[in-house]
Amino acid sequence: MLVLITYDVSVISEGGQRRLRKVAKICQKYGQRVQNSVFECVINTTQFAQLQMELLASIDEDCDSLRFYRLGDNYKAKVQHIGVNNAVDIEGPLLF
Repeated sequence: MLVLITYDVSVISEGGQRRLRKVAKICQKYGQRVQNSVFECVINTTQFAQLQMELLASIDEDCDSLRFYRLGDNYKAKVQHIGVNNAVDIEGPLLF
């Protein structure tokens, strides 16, 4: 399934820069960055649960926020992109 993750980490709070870097690193393990604080992840249900646990352990719920949009398996019909596309097709063939 495709999961869209967005986050807002307060960098003015104590440890904010560290939390911001940690959230981005966790998201990069599961998917690809499509905007500054937006990641697309093609993952299964187990991976989604693990991702959520890692992210929840990394934020301060009093000043940070996470949003998860589960677009399902038929996501190609639900996503439209206009403009510059620097993203890699994560389900396409990997060429070295």
